[in-house]
Amino acid sequence: MSLSFNFITSLSAKKFIAKLSDKATVQLVSKQYSLKTYYDSFDWRLYAKGISCEFNRSKTNSSLILRTLSDDSILASVDLDEVPNFSHQLPSEQVRNIIGPLLDCRALMAVCNLDYETYSLNILNKNEKIILRLVLEEHELFDNRVILLPIKGYNKAIEHIAALLTTDFALIPSHKPLLLTALHMQGRKPNDYSSKLNVNLDPDMRADIATKYIYSHLLKAIKDNEQGTIANIDSEFLHDFRVAVRRTRAGLSQLKNLLPEDTSQYYTDFFSWLGQVTGTVRDLDVYLLNFTAYKNSLPESMRDDLQPLYDFLLTKQKHAQKELATKLRSSRYLTTISEWEQYLKVQAPLKPVEPNAKLSIKQLADRRIWKNYKRVLQEGNAINEHSPAEALHDLRKSCKKLRYLMEFFQNLYPEQQIKIFIKNLKGLQEVLGDFQDYATQELTLKQFSEEMLANQVPANTLLAMGVLIQNLDILRTKARDDFSAKFIFFKHEDNQQQFRAF
Repeated sequence: MSLSFNFITSLSAKKFIAKLSDKATVQLVSKQYSLKTYYDSFDWRLYAKGISCEFNRSKTNSSLILRTLSDDSILASVDLDEVPNFSHQLPSEQVRNIIGPLLDCRALMAVCNLDYETYSLNILNKNEKIILRLVLEEHELFDNRVILLPIKGYNKAIEHIAALLTTDFALIPSHKPLLLTALHMQGRKPNDYSSKLNVNLDPDMRADIATKYIYSHLLKAIKDNEQGTIANIDSEFLHDFRVAVRRTRAGLSQLKNLLPEDTSQYYTDFFSWLGQVTGTVRDLDVYLLNFTAYKNSLPESMRDDLQPLYDFLLTKQKHAQKELATKLRSSRYLTTISEWEQYLKVQAPLKPVEPNAKLSIKQLADRRIWKNYKRVLQEGNAINEHSPAEALHDLRKSCKKLRYLMEFFQNLYPEQQIKIFIKNLKGLQEVLGDFQDYATQELTLKQFSEEMLANQVPANTLLAMGVLIQNLDILRTKARDDFSAKFIFFKHEDNQQQFRAF
C-alpha cells in the first residue's frame, strides 16, 4: 500500500485540510517553509543503485533520508544539521553502511533543490489519541502531495485514510520519487555524467572527422571535471580528468596522419604537459586513498606509528593541489584548451591532404588495433625472468594504447566479442599495473623517508615505513610472478584466432 499520494486537481493545502476535517478529527501541528536538497556523487552512484538521498530542512529540524527509487520507501534516516562531504563522516552507522560502499571516495554533492510549504497534521481518535500523522507538501510548480506516517498499533487508521484519499479526494497513489520531477523542473537528467567513453561511430565515417568526434567527447570529460579538480572536491575529479587527457594523448600518438602535422604536434605537447602537471597530485591522492590498506598491512603494534606519514602526505598533497589549481587557471591552459575546442568545431576540409584522412574509420580502426595487438604480443613474448622492470613498464604502456583504441572504436565491432577482448586485456593490465605501482611506491616511500628524517620524524615511524616498503616489495615480486600466467592466457591461440577474425 502506498503511503504517498499526489494531488491531481487544483486542491490547495487549506482546502484539503478543511475537507479532511469533515471526515476525521484533524490537528494542525505546524506550517513552515521547507527546503529539500537531493544529493548524489558527481557520477550518480546512488541513483545507479536505485537510491535517492534527500536532505530536508525546516525551522524546527533537519534530516537526511535515503529512499528507494522504485517505490519511494524509506531505507534509513538520520537527524543532522548539515550534510558532510563524505559518507564516512555521517553520524549514522546504518546510513554509512548503505551508501558508503557505493560512494567509496566520491563526495556527496547537491544535484537539485525544492522549496515548499510543509503542513504537519495529526489524525486523532475519539479519545484524542494520535492514530496517524500526515505531512502535506504544497509546491508551487507541480502537484502537491501528502505522505502518511503510520503509528504503531493503528493499522486500521492508515487503511481508512488511504482509502478515503483515493475515493473522496481522488488523489493518486504515488510510487515515483520527487527527485525525477525536481531534476526535470531544473533542466537536469540523472546520469548526465559518466566516466565511461561511449562514442557511437558510423563505420563508413571519414577517419579524420570521426577522430575529431572522439576528441570532442574527451574534451567534454576534461571540461566536466575541470572545476571539481581545481576545487579538490574529491579525488575522482582529477582521476577522470587525467584519464580523458591520457586518452587524448593516446589518440594523437596512435591515430596519425589525420590532422595537420604541426597541429598534431602542438596539441601533443600541450596534453603531455597537462599529464605532467597533474601527475604529482594524483600520485599523492593514491597514497592517501591507500593509507588504510598500508596501516592494515603492518603488525597491529606498528599501525599508529604510521600516522606521521599520513600527515606528511596530506601536507604535500595540499601544496601540490594549490600549484595544480594555479596551472589550471593559467593563460597557457585556458588559451590552449579553448583553441583545441575551437579547432574541433571547425568543419573538416572537403579534400584532406593527410594520408589517412580519407580512410573510413573502420579501416583505420582495423589497422591500428591489429598493429598494437601484435606489438603487445611481441613485447610480452620477449619478457622472461631476466628481463628488466622497464620491459614490463613498456608493455604496460603498449597495453594502455591498445585498450584506448579498443574503447574508442568498440561500437564498430560485435558487442560481446569486443567486451571479452577488453576484459582479457584488463586482466593483463592489472598485473602489470600492480607491478609498476608497487615498484613506484617502494621508491617514493624511500624518498619520503629521507625527507621525513630531515624533519626529525619519530624513529618508530621510519621503522614502520621500512616494514611497509618490505611488504610492497613482496607484493611487487608476486605481481611479477603472476605476469607469466596472465600473459599466457592473453596470448592463447584461441584468443589470437578470434582477434584475427575481429
